[in-house]
This record gives sequence, C-alpha cells and structure tokens, in this order.
Amino acid sequence: MEIYDYIVADDRELVKLVLDGNDEAFEHLFNRYRDSIRRLFVQRLGGAADDADDLLQETFIKVYLNIHRYDTSYTFGQWLYTIARNTFIDFTRKRQSDLSIDDRLSSPAATTPTPEESIINSQQRTQIERYLDSLSDRYHQLFKLRFLDEYSYEEIAEKLQLPMGTVKTQIHRAREKMCRMITDEEKE
Repeated sequence: MEIYDYIVADDRELVKLVLDGNDEAFEHLFNRYRDSIRRLFVQRLGGAADDADDLLQETFIKVYLNIHRYDTSYTFGQWLYTIARNTFIDFTRKRQSDLSIDDRLSSPAATTPTPEESIINSQQRTQIERYLDSLSDRYHQLFKLRFLDEYSYEEIAEKLQLPMGTVKTQIHRAREKMCRMITDEEKE
C-alpha cells in the first residue's frame, strides 16, 4: 500500500490490515491517536510528561497485543480510550499502593471526581441499572458480562456453555435493546 492509502483508510480498515500482519497499518493508527491520548494522560497527571509517555507506550502495547479482541460495533477510538482509561486507573492504583498510609490520607487522588461528577455518575449508573433491569434475564446477564465485566465473547461462551454464534447474536440483540431504550427516553 502507498502512504496515501493508509492515510485515507478508516480505522476499521487499518485494524483489518494489522490483523493480517501489516505493522505499518498499526503505525498509522498509533500516529492518529498518539497526541490525543498523550494529552489526556498529561492532563490527568497534572503535566507529568514522563509518566504520560510511559502510559502512552503501555496503552499502545496493550492495544497491539489485544487488537484481535477489538469489536467493530464500537469505534476504534472508543475502544482505545477504554484501554487508555483502564491503564491510567491501574497506574493510579499502583501509585496509591506505593504511598504510605499518611500520604494516602493527606492527598486526594487526582482521579477523585468533583461533587458534580459524582452526582452525574450516580445518575448514569442508576439509569443504566434501570435499563438493565428491564431486559430479560438472559440479555441482562450477557450485557453485564460483556460490557460491565468486560468478558470476551470466547469467555462468555465458555462460561455459559453456549455456541459462539449464539453469544454474539444475543449480545448484539441485548445491546440493540439497550440503545433503543436510551434513544426512546431521550426523545421524550
């Protein structure tokens, strides 16, 4: 492929090329998202550029090692951001566990939400729980395993002893029902 082809290719096309063994396609994905993910880390770390660079590198290593788990029903950016967020959470937990008890109690964590964010998070959690409760037991279980507990399709199929196709179909239907409930409520 020519450089132009990589530049105009959308993320899903580049992911497919990466899965086919094309490392240059991964380099283009990296270049697309590197600056925004690094800015996110720098912002959350209060300007600690060295830690941000380490987290950026760790994030993209995880992306490369797990790209076969990417679900194309999400944008690549959403999936990447989730990995970056989880990498940051792991980093802050490790940093907190390295502090003495006195230091932990005297300085609030950088990721502590503001009171407004806490209220919004609580409202969103309550809303999601309400939607989940209105799903059938099967869809509720599948949605929870896939999106809240972050199990892979393979892990869910093994855990529930169901064929992979059934798991994928039912998760797709559960996700569609959740989306419909959310959009229907937004229209009201």
